Amino acid sequence: MSARSLRPHRDDVLLAVVSVLAGLALWSLGVHSNNSRHLLPDWAALVPLVVLGAMELLRRTAPRVTLAVGTAGIIADQFTLGNLATVLIFTDLMYAAVVYGKPAMARRLPVSTGLITVAVTIAAVAWLRTPQALLIGVITGIVSFGPALTGATLRNHREAAVAARLRAEQTALLAEMDRSQAVAAERARMARELHDMVANHLSAIAIHSTAALSIDTPETSRDALGVIRENSVQGLAEMRRLIGLLRDAGAEQEAVAVPSLDGLEALLGQARTNGSASGLDFVLVDERPPGPPLPAPVELAAYRIVQESLTNALKHASPGSVAVRVARTGGTLTVAVDSPYGDRPGPRAPGSGAGLVGMRERAELLGGEFTAGRSGSLWRVRASLPAEVEAVEA
Repeated sequence: MSARSLRPHRDDVLLAVVSVLAGLALWSLGVHSNNSRHLLPDWAALVPLVVLGAMELLRRTAPRVTLAVGTAGIIADQFTLGNLATVLIFTDLMYAAVVYGKPAMARRLPVSTGLITVAVTIAAVAWLRTPQALLIGVITGIVSFGPALTGATLRNHREAAVAARLRAEQTALLAEMDRSQAVAAERARMARELHDMVANHLSAIAIHSTAALSIDTPETSRDALGVIRENSVQGLAEMRRLIGLLRDAGAEQEAVAVPSLDGLEALLGQARTNGSASGLDFVLVDERPPGPPLPAPVELAAYRIVQESLTNALKHASPGSVAVRVARTGGTLTVAVDSPYGDRPGPRAPGSGAGLVGMRERAELLGGEFTAGRSGSLWRVRASLPAEVEAVEA
């Protein structure tokens, strides 16, 4: 144990000085606790007083030592004139041993002092056989068991307060983690929505503007500008819709329409217009049986997967037919998009790969599956989504 760790607390120094001075004052005034049964000279009562007063300096840093010395001192005090200050100092040392001692000692002291009090009471009554003998047990309990019980109560309250503070800190930390995860999830959702809504229009604009620059004819430029204008207007409308989603929705604000599978035909019509210059044709095969609509999250995810697949076809597919198939079998909605894969003449729009990541995230968030990759001369996209409301809500 280092010297710094044994340095007394300033409150303990003050307590030691006041206790010793009070004991000296009582001794000088002739106030003693054992006037009729002392065996040593009068000045001997000052030795336990000074020793126990010195132990007050170590009551926080070495409670086990102070309790052992204090016990020996209070026993020695019984063979002198006695000093009330010495008894009070011992009660404080007992209290400090429970409050500042190790947990094991703090648990044992109230029990052991309680048993000692009972034993002393029984022994005193059996020996003296007078009702006044009970006072010896009462005094023993006040000097030993009382301080130990008080210290144990205070320590339990402190430990409960520390545990409550730790729980509060852990709860705040978990809440902050939940908030961070919620923010990250919302940002990822916004990124997917922004990419899926705008990438299709911007890809068409990039392809047709590149074609207009590469093939410098009035007819080509006029057609390209028409497609660019149409996609610019639609992209602006989508951006306005996204901004509306990001704003705080008031109680009287109308709900913003969410894309659904009913809009696939219009989506493919737009793709035909954008892909005609690249030699692409788009075919929709809708094999969904008649019935109630699917859950809104499923409809939106399927729509966005088809939309992103068409965007990738506009960017990278070679001339040919792009087939989109949507089917529902039991509790599963299947989305399949096949596009020609190979060398492509003419302009291309750059890609970042974020579209595939977004499609996979959309499927996995609903508990579905997603695959995409080359199969011979085709690029195949497959998504299986749960079509039941219970599965989506779970």
